[in-house]
Amino acid sequence: MNHIQTQDTKSASLTASFGTTFWAALRFSLILIVICGVLYPLASTGLAQLLFPHQANGSQLKNSEGIVIGSELIGQSYTDPQWFQGRVSSIEYNAEGSGSNNYAPSNPELMKRMQASLNDWSMNNPDIPVNLVPIDLITNSGSGLDPHITNKAAEVQISRVSKLSGVSEEKLRNLIKEASQGRDLGIFGEPRVNVLKLNLALQKEMAGMSR
Repeated sequence: MNHIQTQDTKSASLTASFGTTFWAALRFSLILIVICGVLYPLASTGLAQLLFPHQANGSQLKNSEGIVIGSELIGQSYTDPQWFQGRVSSIEYNAEGSGSNNYAPSNPELMKRMQASLNDWSMNNPDIPVNLVPIDLITNSGSGLDPHITNKAAEVQISRVSKLSGVSEEKLRNLIKEASQGRDLGIFGEPRVNVLKLNLALQKEMAGMSR
């Protein structure tokens, strides 16, 4: 009899202990869900919008009409040779999945792609020999999304852009200089130009000439 009562007591005790543990775990989980899933995202989003609204909204760039045309973090393709051209992108600057083929320098596909880029260059820039083409104009970046080119890569396009846009070479050099960014922290990387920003400045200059 005492043995049966002892077993029943242990069973009741285990049931009560399980129930207590279950509800404690449930309450703790709900608290974490509210903190991590609601309060933290709201706080971080609110602070980002308050302190860094431009970056928080994707570093969007707008044209003279106030229409969003892209992000300063993602490059774009330009089919019209009157605009400054950016880097080659094997993913067509599709931000849904960044990356590129990790070709070795001797890879036939890479050689074929670079030759095609050089052929396009020769056709659109007959007065600039291919041996003067900066390497970043014919090679893909690691992400395939790089919006920048080196200052030299922008300057080598001045002759073509000037002839097709009607903007003087001197003015184009000034636009490149104004759009140029220095090395990160003064030591990392190379001076560079955001191609979309540069083309927006060029578009504004062309619009002013047409008035």
